[in-house]
Amino acid sequence: MKEKHMPTADELSVILSRFDLPVLGTASIRQFKDEEDGSPYAVWLIRSESGDFVLKRAKALEPEVYRCFFASKKPYAPALLGSAAYGDDTFLLLEYCPGENLRRCDRARLTLALDSLGAMQDEYWQREDLFDSACTLDRALEGIKRRGQYLGSSHLKAVYNQFIQIYLHTPRSLCHDDLLPINVLVGEKAVLIDWEYGGILPYLSSLARLIAHGREDENAYFYLSQADRDYAIDYYYSICVKKHGISYEEYRQTLDFFLFYEACEWIMLGNRYEQREDERYCYSLRQAEAIADRLMPRN
Repeated sequence: MKEKHMPTADELSVILSRFDLPVLGTASIRQFKDEEDGSPYAVWLIRSESGDFVLKRAKALEPEVYRCFFASKKPYAPALLGSAAYGDDTFLLLEYCPGENLRRCDRARLTLALDSLGAMQDEYWQREDLFDSACTLDRALEGIKRRGQYLGSSHLKAVYNQFIQIYLHTPRSLCHDDLLPINVLVGEKAVLIDWEYGGILPYLSSLARLIAHGREDENAYFYLSQADRDYAIDYYYSICVKKHGISYEEYRQTLDFFLFYEACEWIMLGNRYEQREDERYCYSLRQAEAIADRLMPRN
């Protein structure tokens, strides 16, 4: 896919001039970069006399997510201060939320992240009036079905098909459908950022993605100890799921299916692009097979 044009300094000045904060025109601007490879994001920190803000080129469903769910300020997401069109793009001016992501996870920051996630999902639990807003179940299901075409194992495919049925019947709430640890910022509170795939979806979509890709190896891109993973599973149940009448046993089994789905991501990538020697493929395959054997033992 062709990379989109990155705005020049002059273009950024024009974009900033379209927001109702005149002093932004003399602000200092710093572009954010990917922690892994240093590539630039279309996201900038704006420091001005009016305060600090984030300018972001909206991706996918972000404008709709903000319109549907964050029209008023929420404690678990950066506030939207304005939006402006430039060319074919929409740019969002967002509240700057200082904090550290969860790449190197610890118990205290993990707890704040789970508190924010739980509060958000309590607020939007089974809001049927919003089922057709933003990232709908049908839209998310298209991507899920595509992933299932590249598993390369009849046993994994059988468990995956069962996951799809569970996905369709799991209670829904507002989910950040790409809640990797880098999409949580924790300072005095935890906020969830980059809402391009948010919507009313099966409630475990967010928790599973948050904890599935962490490893106990401190050299891994995402670090999460097994003790903290177990803590997250139990703590999230106690603050959110239990009050909605779901037994721990049902919750735990359903979560295993969502963790299995997350493990299938690198299996799909490895098989589709013939990268089966990639360490992430090998690790994910072991994880998926272990969960699959637990969920659907082979004869």
